Amino acid sequence: MLQICNTLKTLAPFLITLLLWRLSTPFWNPAGILALAPIFYYTFVKPIYWFSVFGVIICFLIDYLSGIPLFWTSLFCLTYALNGFQTIININHAEKNALFIFMTFIGIGIFLLTLFHINGILLLNNIWLFLLLSITYILVSIFSNRVRI
Repeated sequence: MLQICNTLKTLAPFLITLLLWRLSTPFWNPAGILALAPIFYYTFVKPIYWFSVFGVIICFLIDYLSGIPLFWTSLFCLTYALNGFQTIININHAEKNALFIFMTFIGIGIFLLTLFHINGILLLNNIWLFLLLSITYILVSIFSNRVRI
């Protein structure tokens, strides 16, 4: 029984990410973008072995579904490279599970996407998406702390 629990704890981040990516709907989860929350959390805050490679693959799939060539993938890789310079920002030891750093990551991405097509409806949709991603990140971090992944 203990072996099954340890296996489920190991697979939980991967399964959560795949589930959030697959449950894509136009309003609640366009192109599976909510999968960015566990990708960021399990790559930078609580790093899991091989999860960064999995994160790049899922970011590529999000880009493919949304029709944006390599946008989130390149932003994720840039953040991963900046995290290598831990003298500037150390995401592993940030306060509140690096919520503000994640909000900055998502905010920069959504702001850049808004610049391409500026209109009122898109601005409201992007604000909604930013709030939804932030809430999803909080839920992922609470789940991870409760399950002790």
